[in-house]
Amino acid sequence: MTEKPNTLEDLFLGELKDIYDAEKQIVKALPKLAKMASNPQLRDGIEEHLDQTKGHVTRIEEVFDLLGAKHQGRKCVGIQGILMEGNDTVSDIESGTAAQDAALIYSAQKVEHYEIATYGALCSWAKLLGRDDVAGLLHQNLAEEQAANQKLSQLAVNSINVQALQMA
Repeated sequence: MTEKPNTLEDLFLGELKDIYDAEKQIVKALPKLAKMASNPQLRDGIEEHLDQTKGHVTRIEEVFDLLGAKHQGRKCVGIQGILMEGNDTVSDIESGTAAQDAALIYSAQKVEHYEIATYGALCSWAKLLGRDDVAGLLHQNLAEEQAANQKLSQLAVNSINVQALQMA
């Protein structure tokens, strides 16, 4: 059994391990989601985000290096649950439809919001701990997650949700 964190530094490192595992789970999940997308813009966006997510993993490894810590994850049950729920939601809808694409966006945004919340806290804690070098790397991940979420919102509102409504 591991010790409970009792300092902000302990909490920071624990949550860093959590998001490291989360990003690795997402890297495994995104190719399947891209294949399910019927909208070419959505598929391209998911594939682009896969490349970014691989970069997020690399940045987290850089953070571990700066902290003198092992590249070690801690099972992220939060993202595991979000990914499972998203897969169930998307799989329950007829393949190749705008409604399924809308569900893909919805599910992807749940993941993005989890990551945004995590990176926001980690950036704040890194600054409080006097680790601006680490905060800078984590902020890059945060900014990319926020941009991905914004792209998903725009695609949903300007195109896919309207198409799904018209199919009803």
